[in-house]
Amino acid sequence: MAKGIKDKVAILGMGCSKFGERWDAGAEELMVEAYLEALQDAGVETNQIEAAWFSTHIDEASVGKGGTPLSTTLRLANIPVTRVENFCASGSDAFRGAVYAVAAGACDIALALGVEKLKDTGYGGLPTRQPGTLSPLWTPNGSAPGNFAQLASAYRAKHGIDKDDLKRAIAHVSVKSHANGAKNPKAHLQKEITEAQVMGAPMIAEPLGLFDCCGVSDGAACAIVTTPEIAKAMGKHQIITVKALQLALSNGLESGHNSWDGSYFHTARIASKRAYEEAGIKNPREEVSMIEVHDCFSITELVTMEDLFISPEGGAVRDVMDGFYDADGGVPCQIDGGLKCFGHPIGASGLRMLYEMYLQLQGRAGARQLKDPRIGLTHNLGGSPSSNVCSVAIIGEEGV
Repeated sequence: MAKGIKDKVAILGMGCSKFGERWDAGAEELMVEAYLEALQDAGVETNQIEAAWFSTHIDEASVGKGGTPLSTTLRLANIPVTRVENFCASGSDAFRGAVYAVAAGACDIALALGVEKLKDTGYGGLPTRQPGTLSPLWTPNGSAPGNFAQLASAYRAKHGIDKDDLKRAIAHVSVKSHANGAKNPKAHLQKEITEAQVMGAPMIAEPLGLFDCCGVSDGAACAIVTTPEIAKAMGKHQIITVKALQLALSNGLESGHNSWDGSYFHTARIASKRAYEEAGIKNPREEVSMIEVHDCFSITELVTMEDLFISPEGGAVRDVMDGFYDADGGVPCQIDGGLKCFGHPIGASGLRMLYEMYLQLQGRAGARQLKDPRIGLTHNLGGSPSSNVCSVAIIGEEGV
């Protein structure tokens, strides 16, 4: 019987481009920027990579279809390259492909790279649904802010939370992330903000204001993975291994009938439970050191705290306001600034989250370094609250 992939795969090296309005670079330059850092970190040559997975979401905004854009840009050695797309969780799915290939023994060293080049196109945000009979029936407000604003309304109604209390809590989410992002030279936005700025900002979709929504940016991130045995043979002393990697996709339950009340992410609860079981984690609130979650909107981050079973149901508002997820709190969240400060180049975001956890576990995060982190978790979400894909990955030092 399958028992998962815990400690079967090590991260040999990772890289991440500077995120932002990268008018100075095309998608190819961003890919090379992330790849060269990962290659140097891993201590391998291009001809040692045996298979690759490439994630990008919007063909017209980035590099086109298929795997050849990655292969030709990096001059890979005629190896198999698989292009994956799974909404905003595309980067995590590319990582999953590379990790599973190594865990299965299909190759010794594999690559995952995600990129998105959005700013040049005038792209203004996540795609909206096209008009038709389905959209008016199932998504009265087809915009991304509108869909996630409905999540906020459902959450508030279910738990009886005062409207202003929820607004202050999601404002704190944004303030906390900007305080962290201000210390990260690779973040798109590197300025701290105040609660007053968040509360007074233009409204996008009640209760989500301007500072509650992540921005659009360009960027790339990359991971090179192998077995722990190979990593040790190459002289690596601190081995960061994958403890768990789970995906869960909506199957129609959320929009098919009223058993789902719209206040949480059904897939996130399933993926996190599976991941904890795979990693052997019994009490995530006590055992997980830090998390990176998919904060496309501040309410998404807050709700996700409960979907990951770190905050009790209905208790995330209190935990947020108590500073539990601040940099000096019990489980720091978005210690690199998150999507809120990096923006969301769709194909790259999942790998960018893992990059921060990897740096933190190695003590290489500079001014934002946490004290002795042991287990890092990433949560990457694609789609809308009513139809989505959720990835949960857990990494840590071998043997932890």
